Amino acid sequence: MTILVTGAAGFIGSHSAERLLSLGYEVICIDNFNSYYSTDLKKLNAKAVKEKGGTFVVMDLRNEEDYKKLPSDIDYIFHFAAQPGISSTSTFEDYFTNNVIATKNLIDYALSCNSLALFVNIGTSSIYGLEATFTEDVAPQPASHYGVTKLAAEQLVLQKSREQQLKACSLRLYSVIGPRERPEKMYTKLIANGLNNQACPLYQGSDKHLRSFTYVGDIVDGIVGVISNEEKVNGEVINLGTEVEHTTQDGIDAVAEVLGKEIKIDIVPKRAGDQFRTKANIDKARKLLNYNPQTSLLDSVKSQVAWYKENFL
Repeated sequence: MTILVTGAAGFIGSHSAERLLSLGYEVICIDNFNSYYSTDLKKLNAKAVKEKGGTFVVMDLRNEEDYKKLPSDIDYIFHFAAQPGISSTSTFEDYFTNNVIATKNLIDYALSCNSLALFVNIGTSSIYGLEATFTEDVAPQPASHYGVTKLAAEQLVLQKSREQQLKACSLRLYSVIGPRERPEKMYTKLIANGLNNQACPLYQGSDKHLRSFTYVGDIVDGIVGVISNEEKVNGEVINLGTEVEHTTQDGIDAVAEVLGKEIKIDIVPKRAGDQFRTKANIDKARKLLNYNPQTSLLDSVKSQVAWYKENFL
C-alpha cells in the first residue's frame, strides 16, 4: 500500500511518516522546505524519515505543474502541509495560498488517483475559535487567519466526501508537543532559553491559558488509526488530543523540573487570536478509533528535552 504524506519534513508530518513506514507501508513524502522556520531543522526531520525508507519529493502544492512528479496509484493521503500558527510575519496571502489553494490543488490530484481509499485532512483546534472545548458538531468561530483558512481547507475536503467523489475525513489536533516541535513554539523556546540561561518571551496573561498539551506520539496513534476504518470516518470531523488540561505555567514548571533550573520569563504584549482554552473532547475518537492518549505532560517534556540536547547542544 502506498501512502502520500504532505508536509512530511515538518513536526507532526515527519513523525507520522516514520510511523507509517514502521507499519510496513510505502510512503511518498512531500515538502517544499520553505523558510518559515529553519530549513536545517526540516532537513534533519527529513533525514530521519529517509533513514526509515521514506521517499521525498520536493514540490509546492500551490503549483499545479508540480503534481506531474507524483504517481497516480496512491491509497491514502495524509495532508499536513500548511502555513502554520499565528504569526505577525505571515500575510493573509500566505495563509490563503498555502492552506486553501494548495488544498484545492491536492484534492484535484486526489480525484485523479486510481485507488485512493481515504483523504485525511489534518485540521486544528484553532478552527473552534478562542475556546476549543467542544464536540465536533459545534459551529466553528475561528479568530485568526490561520483558523479561518484551515476551516476553509477542511470544508473543501469534506465537500468531496459529501458529493461522494472521494472518502475523506478531517482530524482536528490539539496543542501537540514533543521532539521536533517548531522553534517558535512554546516548549522549544522554553527549553532553548532555559539551557542558554536566557529569558523566554511569554505573551501577557498566557501563563493562565489552559491547554490540552498532547504528546506527538499520542497524536500519531490517532492519525494512523484511520487506516482501514475509512467507512467509519468518511465525512467525519474528529478531535485528537488529551482530555487533561494544563496551564501554560504548568508547562513552564515542567520544563524547569526536567532541566533542574529556573526558567526566566520576559512578558511581552498579548497577541490577537490566541486561544484562551483548549480541552479536547475525544468521545468520537474513542468510539471510532479506540483512541486513548496516555503520555503525561512531564514525560512529554522529558522526551522533548532529550531530543533538543541530542541535536542542538
